[in-house]
Amino acid sequence: MTGRVVAVNLGAVTEAEWAGDPSGRSGIDKRPVDGPVLFRVDGVVGDFIGERAHHGGPDQAVYAYAEEDAGWWATELGRDIRPGGFGENLTTYAVDVTGAVIGERWQIGSALLQVTKPRTPCATFAGFWGVPDLIKRFTLRALPGAYLRVVSEGEVGPGDPVQVVDRPTHGVTIGEVFRATSLEPELLPRLLDAPDLPESIREKVRRRLAVR
Repeated sequence: MTGRVVAVNLGAVTEAEWAGDPSGRSGIDKRPVDGPVLFRVDGVVGDFIGERAHHGGPDQAVYAYAEEDAGWWATELGRDIRPGGFGENLTTYAVDVTGAVIGERWQIGSALLQVTKPRTPCATFAGFWGVPDLIKRFTLRALPGAYLRVVSEGEVGPGDPVQVVDRPTHGVTIGEVFRATSLEPELLPRLLDAPDLPESIREKVRRRLAVR
């Protein structure tokens, strides 16, 4: 089955005490839009980002989360989770987001995207959901979703197929990076096999390995 985009979601300005930005504003509350949206190297046009120290930028231009993984959380928490409820720009279906290889490229609409890194749960996410122990639970579940670079700018809309057009042979996945940096440090050496992993993560891995 070919993967597809269920929804493209944009964040509006949300003012809340749990917002991570010093201004008290967050863009985590994202909502589906009806038509195609321009994906640029620096992010998704129309998407508000509050705390730019930890969100946005070329290596985190787009965040994708799988509808199937969202369904698990809906059952776990006993509530509906609409598209955009994880703060994701892309809600996908039949796409192995956790199993995506670092550096693999997705053609969606007229845009070409590249998988870069997993999402790290934060206090803003926990506050948005109103689940105080969400960081721990999200980490243990280890289905973090994927950040992507925009290699070639273009428009992406709901219903667009997600085609994996290139996959590196090193095999280091989003899930492996997440587990290595949070739950299974014995996996850390593997991460250096992925040249497309952002340099900030590669440097942290080298420092951690140096002190072992």
